[in-house]
Amino acid sequence: MYWAIVTLTTVSYGDISPLTPLGRILASALMILGYGIIAVPTGIVTVELQKAARGPVLAVTCPTCGLGTRDADARHCKRCGTPIA
Repeated sequence: MYWAIVTLTTVSYGDISPLTPLGRILASALMILGYGIIAVPTGIVTVELQKAARGPVLAVTCPTCGLGTRDADARHCKRCGTPIA
């Protein structure tokens, strides 16, 4: 299991590695934690950038399909195409 994690995380050149089972477990946990520290904030930042690029959203319900939100500059419903006043 240790070698699978090392291979997937591409850590080190393989010249220095833990020999004991406890060392391998600790190294594996730290490698996975390292990827988590990178991956989680990347997802959060991506979602926030997408929200910022999308622009303002208004809470206006479509009279035909009942969709509850629309873009501020939209003239028609995204779901059904009904003109929105």
